[in-house]
Amino acid sequence: MAETEYGEATGARGRGRALLLPATAWLLLVAGLAALVVLDSVAGFYWIVEYGPAKLIGALLAIVLVVVSPRLDSRALPVAGGTAAFVSLCVSVYMHLEMRTGAQALGFAEPAALALLLLLVARRAKPSWAALAVPLLCAAIVLRPVSVTARQSTIIMALLFALGTVTALAIGLGMRLLLADRRRQAAALRLEQRTEFARDLHDFVAHHVTGIVVQAQGAQAMAGRRPELVPPALRRIEQAGSEALTSMRAMVGMLRDADGEVALTPLAGIGEVRSLVEEFSAVGGARARLDLEGTFDDLPVEVTTTAHRVVMEALTNVRKHAHGCTEVRVRVDRSGGRVTVRVSDDGQPRHVSHSGFGLKGLAERVGLIGGSVQAGPATGGGWGVEATLPVFTAGVVAS
Repeated sequence: MAETEYGEATGARGRGRALLLPATAWLLLVAGLAALVVLDSVAGFYWIVEYGPAKLIGALLAIVLVVVSPRLDSRALPVAGGTAAFVSLCVSVYMHLEMRTGAQALGFAEPAALALLLLLVARRAKPSWAALAVPLLCAAIVLRPVSVTARQSTIIMALLFALGTVTALAIGLGMRLLLADRRRQAAALRLEQRTEFARDLHDFVAHHVTGIVVQAQGAQAMAGRRPELVPPALRRIEQAGSEALTSMRAMVGMLRDADGEVALTPLAGIGEVRSLVEEFSAVGGARARLDLEGTFDDLPVEVTTTAHRVVMEALTNVRKHAHGCTEVRVRVDRSGGRVTVRVSDDGQPRHVSHSGFGLKGLAERVGLIGGSVQAGPATGGGWGVEATLPVFTAGVVAS
């Protein structure tokens, strides 16, 4: 079977200081703010000798803070936003004291940068710190047009700025609530999975302990009549116990992992993988074919369960996303110290989504036993998923 090229597809991991937009869009946004500075300068907003330089410095400070905001944490970001707002308010007060009438109080670069800072603060600042920075930012944006004089044109401009301020604040809060809801869903899913895993662990221990007891009883029964068969039986009991301890330690380690979002299935073996493929074909649509190579009788339970999970997730995605698919090939290959699971289809290539829990949970599940998973377009067309799972042999088990 020719090797298939896959694009790496790992679960998107959340970062507390990640960009809200892709890098290219973020650079375009910053370039737009710089263009507003140039337009304000061409309009003459910075050419008033008394306070023009102060306005320019305030605008540049706000833009610089926008540029560095992805590197600021949830405490430093509201401090930076509050500082920019305070500087802007000081400039507004200074212009009010100068009492120069006209449109020179206007300018769009600084309010736009402050509005973006407001959105960022509402999105990911700590609530206690955001409670101080948000009012300052709102006041700095809305009061700038009326800082020199309050007349019809400046009041209308202040109302427009207030509308933009409310919009930015609403977007930031909406994104905050959406991500909080996603975190709650992930926590609930993680708890449900761990509960299911605890049940699996109970069944696994009961299965192995029962086997060890049966072998011990058989060895005891043979001790008087066929003593030469006792040492091999004891070796089998020792091997079964070592395998059980090794697998159980790995499974308990997964259960203790506080951060992994692990998608789990009940205990399953190669027989359940075969049933998955048969049920997929029985439903109708694409045909599924299973190819097995190697021996799988002595595989640890966490390896067979993970292989079952890989096939189930891949077949589910074929059913959902593989338009025009007529055939699916499932190959499980045991070679040396690893098991390779490949699932490929001949449907139309599709985009990898990192927003859902399926692929992310699968990557976490495979990673917890030291394996890796890749997904992407296949060279011959269609889509492929490949998981490499290490096989732990029952050796000396550390205490």
